[in-house]
Amino acid sequence: MSILVLGIGNPYMSDDSIGVRVVQRLQREFRLSPEVRVVDGGTLGIKLLSLLEGVERLLVVDAVRNGSTPGTLIRLAGDQVPRAFMAKLSRDEAGLSDLLAAAELLGTIPWDIVLWGIQPASLEFGEQLSPLVAAQFETLVNHVLDELAKWGQSGN
Repeated sequence: MSILVLGIGNPYMSDDSIGVRVVQRLQREFRLSPEVRVVDGGTLGIKLLSLLEGVERLLVVDAVRNGSTPGTLIRLAGDQVPRAFMAKLSRDEAGLSDLLAAAELLGTIPWDIVLWGIQPASLEFGEQLSPLVAAQFETLVNHVLDELAKWGQSGN
């Protein structure tokens, strides 16, 4: 089973950095099985296409603007993931939408896709998370680890 955990976001745009911060935490503090690859995708978008080759399960972590209250945790799965980004609300969201569309065209789209995200409070220039998003950081990390555990993968 090949699993890719992909953190998306701009590390210099406040809450947009949440996906990158979560995967960096996973890389630093957790030992995952060899079947799990954890990648900081930053804002590379379509340039990440080659990473999806051979991936059966994709777990994306990102800031998601869906009109919720800032700090709200969001889980999307399957067809909900590309549909959520059809509006192309930010550069990395456009990149994720394009990435998944290209993977589908090439027949390399993972059969299981889950996105864990959070409604941002701030997308301003800055390297700090807003207080509302920072307060949910540990919970988001735990949701990502729980999702991996559902897939038979645990981090220690």
